[in-house]
Amino acid sequence: MFYGLGSDGTVGANHNSIKIIGENTDNYAQGYFVYDSKKAGAVTISHLRFGKRRIRRPYLIAKADFIACHNPSFLEKYDMLGSAKDGATFLLTTSRKPDEVWDTLPKEMQQQMIDKKMKFYVIDAISLAEELGLGARINVIMQTAFFKISNIIPLDEALKAIKDAIQHSYGKKGEKIVQMNNAAVDQSLDRVYEVKVPGKVTSTWSRPPVVPADAPEFVRTVTAEIMAMRGDAIPVSKMPVDGKYLLGTTKYEKRNIAVYIPVWEPEVCLQCGMCSLVCPHATIRVKAYDAKHANGNAPKGFKSIDAKGKEFPGMKFTVQVAPEDCTGCGACVQTCPGRERGPDKQPTGRKAINMGLQEPIRDAERANYDYFLSIPLTDRSLFKNNTVKGSQLLEPLFEYSGACAGCGETPYVKLLTQLFGDRAMIGNATGCSSIYGGNLPTTPYTTRADGRGPAWSNSLFEDNAEFAMGMRLTVDKFRQLALELLEKAAQKGCVDKGLAAEVRAAALADDPEQEAIEKQRSRVDQLKSQAGKSNCPECKRLLSVADYLVRKSVWAVGGDGWAYDIGYGGMDHVLASGVNVNVLVLDTEVYSNTGGQMSKSTPRAAVAKFAAAGKPAPKKDMGLLAMTYGNIFVAKVALGANPAQTVKAFVEAEAYPGPSLILAYSHCIAHGINMTTGMEEQKKAVACGHWPLYRFDPRLKEAGKNPLQLDSKAPTMAFDEYAYGENRYRSLKQTKPEAAAVLMKLANRDAADRYTLMEQLANLKCGQGEKGA
Repeated sequence: MFYGLGSDGTVGANHNSIKIIGENTDNYAQGYFVYDSKKAGAVTISHLRFGKRRIRRPYLIAKADFIACHNPSFLEKYDMLGSAKDGATFLLTTSRKPDEVWDTLPKEMQQQMIDKKMKFYVIDAISLAEELGLGARINVIMQTAFFKISNIIPLDEALKAIKDAIQHSYGKKGEKIVQMNNAAVDQSLDRVYEVKVPGKVTSTWSRPPVVPADAPEFVRTVTAEIMAMRGDAIPVSKMPVDGKYLLGTTKYEKRNIAVYIPVWEPEVCLQCGMCSLVCPHATIRVKAYDAKHANGNAPKGFKSIDAKGKEFPGMKFTVQVAPEDCTGCGACVQTCPGRERGPDKQPTGRKAINMGLQEPIRDAERANYDYFLSIPLTDRSLFKNNTVKGSQLLEPLFEYSGACAGCGETPYVKLLTQLFGDRAMIGNATGCSSIYGGNLPTTPYTTRADGRGPAWSNSLFEDNAEFAMGMRLTVDKFRQLALELLEKAAQKGCVDKGLAAEVRAAALADDPEQEAIEKQRSRVDQLKSQAGKSNCPECKRLLSVADYLVRKSVWAVGGDGWAYDIGYGGMDHVLASGVNVNVLVLDTEVYSNTGGQMSKSTPRAAVAKFAAAGKPAPKKDMGLLAMTYGNIFVAKVALGANPAQTVKAFVEAEAYPGPSLILAYSHCIAHGINMTTGMEEQKKAVACGHWPLYRFDPRLKEAGKNPLQLDSKAPTMAFDEYAYGENRYRSLKQTKPEAAAVLMKLANRDAADRYTLMEQLANLKCGQGEKGA
């Protein structure tokens, strides 16, 4: 049994291992793999069975001869040795030296190893992978260690078979990738050490509870059991009968999967908020606050600095990391503009955010983060939320999701909840965003302190736009009913007529400004208090719908597979209806969740499933199609290229009193890139003209202006210069260079033509189109 972390390559390596055993020995062999629907960061368990007896059915291993742990954080979470046979072997990857590692194990595990007379081996696979440039992919290293320790087949034969599998698996990705993995095989052999198991328990710590004792009962009795892999034992009677689950439960799922986490350097910080903006998991927070909170009860080592800006006089500012929730993607460091300079005014290489080992600072940073959360939120009246920094001073109501480390989609979802989460109603198409958005056992959508937060539901892949439209129509109908009941209640004298008039006027105005929304909430609370004292039937009905007199923000969220392909008919219908629904398309240009199939958003020349020879047709231009209606707000954004434009587009789209469409460039692990540099890929996509940034606001026509505002400059690089930095394009050049050259020439023209067209449309004077220009 091999315990791995999603995306570290464990499952793929074990696929190869069981093939090697089946093909190179006379054993019958079977591989069975257990993992959930999260694409990365969740535990995977590979069950490999082989022996002389014929295997007639698949089942999970209950008693194992060999158990491997590919992530040291699992020592704190899972009873991995509960399945070990007497005399079994345990292999652990750890940064600790062989003579230090014993006391890093919990008491329970030490006792199991002693009682079962187990053999114990260690290897520092994580450090070796980093040395070789393999990042988090330790699969080949651990695979080699397994074959060396188990001696199932002669080591020379095993190594040859592993290298043949490497060539088969990674050959299309280039010779460099193959050589790096081959080097991992060779260098792993001398990094495996046997640790003699002592005769007594010496550890000073036990495996901690899955969740804190003060967690809600449901979290303790249901969520925690699923997290501990005991979900099969939960009785049906404990499950919610109506399908509604608690919000904000990801904060109890301390995964501790990052080896390195961001460390803040206050003196270098520009206080721009960029690190928080691009963080895919909301694990970096920024806050400006009263200076009294920086002293007194603050933990030792809690960092702060004087807040910059005349809007924060005498206040302190902190950037704080959630150490146990961070995935270690490094996107914050890559994006941070704050650079330390030496006495010679030259950059030293250090930034305001730098990666440091998580384990030595985990406890201190945990206390710092808990304290940071206890500090009051920055007063919203002090700043504007339509700026990058302002948006990040708002509380994210989407946090610690199970998305891939460095995910390009989740920063947009997080931003949506920061700006509108207190009133958002989200219909989510099936796909990556429904998996990391609503996958059990935990839920990343959460609430403010007053309990307000997003309402979220997933329907189907094909009907999400209609699903969200149903939410909008329902909201509008309830608001209409509430206005009718309000009028009757006021006429009867059950509620104050002056208050009723103010509530009615504000409901009809539907002001998108937060201050106006909070004032209307206060009025509605007064209204409900008065109506609750009356026994008239109208007042009783009014109580059930009064909250719909406050502005609601309805969103349809999903990927390009939904928006461009399977759900396009419904999407087009909803946008054409004129109904006030906001559509956010997280465009990864491929069906990411189901394995990387081509969509109509996939660009020409890109390799994907169903387009193994490169996609021959150009990318569908969803934004241009929507603009032809003339009454839809349309924006094309890329957070890494122009964060201010992205924030502005979100604010304008939500304020627009009709349908809006935001197309958000979302880099993806399926692109074959280093996810740490994902925001740089977004910059290049814009710089080459492939992803022109713009906002199309129909309201500008009323002022005699062109509704299309082009927010990016003319291309400064060729499309292929951007494309060949990503494996989805580069792999075709390696396997079919002639075909790649033909397609890339066309793709270069596609990008140039796309920007030229947008530039021409943006330069038209309002009304020229009607004259045939």
